[in-house]
Amino acid sequence: MFGPLNFSAESLQQEVERLTGKLKAAVENLQDIGPATVGCTPKQEVWRDGKVVLYRYQGDAAKRGTRSVPLLICYALVNRPYMVDLQDDRSIVKSLLAAGQDVYILDWGYPDGSDRFLTLEDYIEGFLDGAVDYLRRTHGMDAVNLLGICQGGAFSLCYASLHPDKVKNLVTMVTPVDFQTEDNMLSNWTRDLDVDQFVDTLGNVPGDLMNWCYLTLKPYRLFLQKYVGLVDIMDNPKALEDFLRMERWIFDSPDQPGELFRQFIRDFYQGNGFINGGILIGGREVDLSHVDMPVLNIFAEQDHLVPPDASRPLGGLIGSDDYTEISFKGGHIGIYVSGRAQREVPPAINSWLAERGA
Repeated sequence: MFGPLNFSAESLQQEVERLTGKLKAAVENLQDIGPATVGCTPKQEVWRDGKVVLYRYQGDAAKRGTRSVPLLICYALVNRPYMVDLQDDRSIVKSLLAAGQDVYILDWGYPDGSDRFLTLEDYIEGFLDGAVDYLRRTHGMDAVNLLGICQGGAFSLCYASLHPDKVKNLVTMVTPVDFQTEDNMLSNWTRDLDVDQFVDTLGNVPGDLMNWCYLTLKPYRLFLQKYVGLVDIMDNPKALEDFLRMERWIFDSPDQPGELFRQFIRDFYQGNGFINGGILIGGREVDLSHVDMPVLNIFAEQDHLVPPDASRPLGGLIGSDDYTEISFKGGHIGIYVSGRAQREVPPAINSWLAERGA
């Protein structure tokens, strides 16, 4: 038997009126807000190789670059890098600039059919190495600071292993190292994937397909709950604009070059190459024991894409005695944009680099 309903006709009418008011306000707010803008800090293109562009953030000219060594951000390919500079009050870049860092970022662009056969070698020994060499020439120094994020952190570890002389200090954020931890749902999905048939059939892997896979890792939260919660903020222009800005980033997913995707799944998720070996880039094997520079490893305690146990093994694999580990109370996205992240993450990076004279 069902119990009595805990609302009256009057309370139901009030709720309908409340919702109607919010919907009316939402229409007005959406007209005023317009398209959601992303990336708050001015930046200048300084180097390019095809679709890949190196930008230098401008910031406050009086503060920019008071640190001597440039900091290069290497982001993942699967989403756009403006997440680190999403908006004025949610920008890791802005905080690093304010602390005097000279910040650069690699933008991988949007791969198309002409990029179908690009490999890890093209991205790491071509694009990433080309950007690093540009900074070394421009700043007149042997090595730069490298900040690798998520998949970009895996790229950065590979690069630091192959070119330890070109990396002065390495910072990794939410970076997978052990790709086969039990709590890594994405890993469990991909270990038995016939990646050869997958790539041979699709060519480039559509960004929408990749994004759908990420969303289904938390289907209730990401397909339903957040949109139900949207009702409560529709009459708040600032909150609504923030929501739309985040939605724009989530669904701004570039396609993945087919050959790079094949190699990344095979060597990292299926072969667990950082742990077991076997990652070959340009005929050279990636060996994390060659990473002999100072390393700061930052991971998120509630990260469902890169669980903490996937990042923690890094300290036991690298050859450096200068290893620092920081856990952040938040998730994979919160580490970039939450209020806590703005207070904790950039100061931690800056103070760590300052202690090492960079």
